[in-house]
Parts: sequence; C-alpha cells; structure tokens
Amino acid sequence: MTTVLVDYDSGNLHSAQKAFELMAAEVDGDPVVVTSDPDVVRTASRIVLPGDGAYPHCSANLHDISGLAEAIVEAVDTRGVPFMGICVGMQMLATRGFEYEETKGFDWIGGEIHKITPADPTFPVPHMGWNDLVIDHPHPVLEGIKTGDHAYFVHSWHMQVADPAQRLAHCDYAGDITAIVGRDTIIGMQFHPEKSQDAGLRMIGNFLTWKP
Repeated sequence: MTTVLVDYDSGNLHSAQKAFELMAAEVDGDPVVVTSDPDVVRTASRIVLPGDGAYPHCSANLHDISGLAEAIVEAVDTRGVPFMGICVGMQMLATRGFEYEETKGFDWIGGEIHKITPADPTFPVPHMGWNDLVIDHPHPVLEGIKTGDHAYFVHSWHMQVADPAQRLAHCDYAGDITAIVGRDTIIGMQFHPEKSQDAGLRMIGNFLTWKP
C-alpha cells in the first residue's frame, strides 16, 4: 500500500514529497510515491492532490492524463480512500471555479471558487504569507492543532462553502477565507501544510495515520 502524491505537472512537488516522506517515517506510514500512473493511483491507500497556479490550467492538466481523474474518483468514491487536496488541489474539490472561465470540480465539497475581495482595499491580493488558523470544527487530521496556529498561504482565489459544517477552519484576511474543508474521507487545505512548519507537519502526520 502507498500514499500517492499525484503528479500532473501543476506545481513543484519536491517540498511536498520531502514533508510527506519525513512524516511517513515518523509515524510509520505507508511509502510515499509521486506518480501520474492511473493504475498506481487506483490502488493507493491514500491520495494527495497538490496544485499551484490557475484552477482551469490545473484541471485541464489533470484531465489531459488519460484515466488519471477517473482513477482518483474511483479510489475515493468507491473504496473510500483518504484524500487530501492542497491549494488548487483543495479548490478542485468544489462544485465549480470561476478563475478566467467556469471550470467544473469534483463536487465533493459543495461550493464555488471566487476571487478574494478583502473588505479593506489596502490588503493585497494574492493573500501571501503566514496567517492564523481559526478552527471551526474538530477533525482527526486537526488533532493537536488549535486556533492561532500559523499556516502558509499563497492564493488569489478561495472556496465559498455551501455547507458550513464542511468548513473545518478559516482565517481572517479583511474577511473570512476558507482554510480547511472536509467530509467523510476527504480533506482539503487552502494553505501549504508542507511549508507550514510544525503545524503543517502535524497535520500531514495525522493524515497519514487517519482511519476514517
């Protein structure tokens, strides 16, 4: 069994791979594999979908690899494989996004991706750097994480969640920004846990031992 980091040419996977390998060794988790092979994804014990850049570009890259998106859906929907989306990988959990053009998501977390519009116009977009998490709902992947812990964000678009129960955490950036979403075997993080030091590593370790 393996934890798969999906490689679909949508961001540098090096830091994520190192962080997941580090925590897999610490918590005695499954081996970590970076792959775009649908057959490997289909049989994974856990799936991580990172993503950097524009939503439609990342979605197109994912669907351009024959069978890859279908393998992810089969693993998560049919086998209930634990899944983590990171940054744009989290945004693709939504029903649709509106960056440049309307783009369908997996629709695993009802909601839409919209441009960040801070109430204070002096706040720059993208939202970039460290921000405090506000925990809205407990979750096994958030064990040991508390309101006020820091996470590292880099994004201009964010998820507006239809069901408040599926928004696990947010942050304040002259307005609410959804930080973590989840339901069943699925969790998504708008920030980069692999770049979020102790708190991020703790969440990665929790994910690698999570048994939904």
